[in-house]
Amino acid sequence: MAEKFYGDISETMAMRVWVLSQMLRGMGWAALGTLIVGGILLAIWGVGLLLPQASKEAPSPYTLQLEITAPLLQTV
Repeated sequence: MAEKFYGDISETMAMRVWVLSQMLRGMGWAALGTLIVGGILLAIWGVGLLLPQASKEAPSPYTLQLEITAPLLQTV
């Protein structure tokens, strides 16, 4: 009789299988996180499409600040 049964796996092979399963599990979590971030960005883009065109052509809210500080910079 043989010492090992055909279906038995060695300790080294069991460790390799465990490490591979852990790496695949981490890959799955990373893929899930990537899909969640992509879904959030897609939802923001979709909401942007629903906004009226006038809201996309509005002046920058920072122009008032630039107009206030421009004369101050010229006096210096």
